[in-house]
Amino acid sequence: MILVYTHKITPRVRYIFKHILTRTLLIPVDFTSKVEEFVAFNGPKMTYTKTPLGNEFFVKSNNLLFEQGVNDMEISMQKWDETPCFFKTGPKSSIPFDVFAASFYLITRYEEYLPHVKDIHGRYTADQSLAYKKRFLEKPVVDIWAYKLLDALKEKFPDYDYKNRTYEFISTVDIDNAYAYKYKSLIRSVGGFINDLLHFRVLDVWNRFAVTFNLKKDPFDTFQKILEIKKEYKIKTIFFFLIGDYTTFDTNVSASKSKYKLLIKEMVDYAKVGLHPSYFTMHNTALLKKEKLRLENIINSPIQRSRQHYLRFSLPETYQHLIDLEVEEDYSMGYASNVGFRASTCTPFYFYDLDFEIQTPLKVFPFALMDTTLNDYMKLTPKQSLGRIRDIKNEVKAVNGTFITLFHNESLSDYLRWKGWKRLYESMIKIAIS
Repeated sequence: MILVYTHKITPRVRYIFKHILTRTLLIPVDFTSKVEEFVAFNGPKMTYTKTPLGNEFFVKSNNLLFEQGVNDMEISMQKWDETPCFFKTGPKSSIPFDVFAASFYLITRYEEYLPHVKDIHGRYTADQSLAYKKRFLEKPVVDIWAYKLLDALKEKFPDYDYKNRTYEFISTVDIDNAYAYKYKSLIRSVGGFINDLLHFRVLDVWNRFAVTFNLKKDPFDTFQKILEIKKEYKIKTIFFFLIGDYTTFDTNVSASKSKYKLLIKEMVDYAKVGLHPSYFTMHNTALLKKEKLRLENIINSPIQRSRQHYLRFSLPETYQHLIDLEVEEDYSMGYASNVGFRASTCTPFYFYDLDFEIQTPLKVFPFALMDTTLNDYMKLTPKQSLGRIRDIKNEVKAVNGTFITLFHNESLSDYLRWKGWKRLYESMIKIAIS
């Protein structure tokens, strides 16, 4: 165990020290604000305050962890060796930056509580973030800093028994449209036919006809393939099912269709399943509750994990709603427009609510990349995408983090905008586990 002396033990101090030392570096931590207790302690110890007590391991503290609420602040960037950093500490400090305050700023998504312009879907955008502006979005800097801190601790306390965490990979699959044509209502099917005809999409008309009359398999029905890959490479896979009512943005098969229910039940037998709350649940807790109950009734067990459709969430409200409904894990933390690390970490972390100044029980699993980001936003080819996937996976592996990817069943279809992307999923898995 490492003992930390600080002039004031705040919820913020407890939260971020436990995240960095215990969850990332696997070093148990305890706190004291009594100098005599600190001096009498025999094991490894550090001070986190304005001035050192003696020649102990000392990190000069920024004010951030002793404040409450959110304040606009000027952040000036420097480098710690090659890594971008902020909150410089000064000559007496054992490390050149306040790694704890800087990590807290990034992981709590402090900047998302400040006034900002939202995109057309009401989302906070990557280009407003510090990580994007200062070009470290594709680096999990919080984990990199933690490992640099570890090097400094090892130098100071060489006899301590340090443990190493292991790299992990989680494949997540969002089911926005389980089927392209099958099991849609008569109105939607006829409307689709007419729409394709009016736009002279002859191939679509034929495919729609062939699938509807069971002459060929629905192109989006790639579930067996995903399960085969899961089994072959022994990877942890989570399916997030959209089961909201039909809207412009929620166009899945109706959750009342028995074939769709059967599909969900089948996936539960082979993989983990979570809720994909529909477009308008971002601010609507009653709608979120309705969909959660709907999925729980289908799978006959409590829903523990969730990812917002369109990645539409607003901090802290959306997370507060999930917590109220006893959802334990959220997988929405990432950007639609850019690959990288929205919270600058590849380590799952507990959501800290800056409104109430508490660590909540909701565990956030940040994902690093999404298929639609590569294809629709970044306009990359499958080959270029593999290069980006490899780069990001290497960043995660370097810090023994958790690499989480987001794909859709549609991107294995080789159909319409996914022409030529069919093999990307399996190629990505091979990179992820190598």
